[in-house]
This record gives sequence, structure tokens and C-alpha cells, in this order.
Amino acid sequence: MRGGQPLVEVVRLGLVSYQEALRLQQVYVNRHRSCPAHALLLCEHPPVYTTGIRHKPYPEPLLDQLRLLGADVARANRGGLITFHGPGQLVCYPVLNLCSFKKSVRWYVDQLEQTVIALCGRFGIRATTSPHTGVWVGDNKICAIGIHCGRYITSHGLALNCCTDLSWFDHIVPCGIEGKGVTSLSAELRRHASVEEVVPHLLHAFTQQFDCQLTEAAQDGGESPTPVTSAGTSALTNLRDD
Repeated sequence: MRGGQPLVEVVRLGLVSYQEALRLQQVYVNRHRSCPAHALLLCEHPPVYTTGIRHKPYPEPLLDQLRLLGADVARANRGGLITFHGPGQLVCYPVLNLCSFKKSVRWYVDQLEQTVIALCGRFGIRATTSPHTGVWVGDNKICAIGIHCGRYITSHGLALNCCTDLSWFDHIVPCGIEGKGVTSLSAELRRHASVEEVVPHLLHAFTQQFDCQLTEAAQDGGESPTPVTSAGTSALTNLRDD
């Protein structure tokens, strides 16, 4: 805690495989066993279709078809159905102890949704929630949310389409929701909106919504963590647990 606000470490992983991101999330989950160690893992993934726990396993022939597209396929212990992750998509994995915030999973998901809605608002995009989890622009989903929470420790998180190649979604029913589409910040703005451009806005919205302070992960040489400004403009550190 700093000044009564939870302190959250920001870790930028860059482009990392989905399986490696799962491993790193578990590393940070384990840190909470001794003391609060809130972290916000930011990354992009190579093309991968992931399935959640709210469905029986997908037929192997269907998964093989997805692999033929050049994507990996992975199963995760998050909520939700099938979705896509790939370059141009900002993936954010908050690893938080909700005991330091509010011990409510519903509240937590709401805060994630409101964080993305606020971010979109900073770009002049009117985004909303719907009866379906996630954040929407009209009938098109701009951000998927799927979380896991065990003993109030969170993992998994959100995936915001920045400049994602949306054609990857043509091969699935995203999140199992029929009759809906997908969109991205670039599509809505009609210009290129990179992950790098969007990250500071996500950090700013996150601090406002979760009433917390952010600090950068320590450099490899062991330097002290650096506070992230309220505008979220500080450079983020690449980190691996090798």
C-alpha cells in the first residue's frame, strides 16, 4: 500500500506465447502466498485460439482446422468460450488480491469493463456493456473479458482489439455469441491505433477505476521500481522469469 492505495506492479512482456503467459501468471499468483504482490501483465500473443471452461472440449477436427490457419490452439481455466488472441491486440492479465480492493468477483469484472469503456472514451469512442460479458461498440465486441479467481487472487483478464487482423475471428463464433461481430480501435477510428499508443490510456483508466498506484517492474539489473505517472506514460519493462 502507498498512501492508502494498493500498489500494482506493471510488467510488459512484449510478444509472448500463450503458454508462457500462463506460466508467468502462475509465478505472480504464487507471489501472493506470502504477501500482497499485485501485478498487471501486459503483452501480445502470436495467433492463438483459446477456449475457456464453460464448454465441453471442442471437436478435434474443428481445432485442426484452426491450426491449419497458422494459429495455435490452447485451453485455459478462465471463464468464457472460444476467442482469438494475436498481434495488434492488447492483452492485460491483472494478478490482484481482491482482499486489497473489494472481495467481489462481479465487482471486479465490472471494474475491468468500466476501465475499457473509459479508455475508449479517451479516443472518442462510445463503448458500453451488454448482457454478455465484455465491452461493445454497438453490436460489435471490442474487448473480450475472461477471468479466473481463486481465493480472491485473479488471473487471466482482458483482450482489447487495437489494430488486430479481425479476419481471424471469421473462423469462430467469438465467445459463443451468435449474431454479433467484432471491431477494433483502428476500425472505429478509421486509422491505425497501435498497442503502444493504447497502453498509456489503459494504465490511466486502470488507476482511476481501481483507485490504485502503479509502479514499473524492476529492471534486470535490480534497480528500484519506478512509479508510473497518472498519465501512464512511463516506459514499461520487459521481464521474463527464466
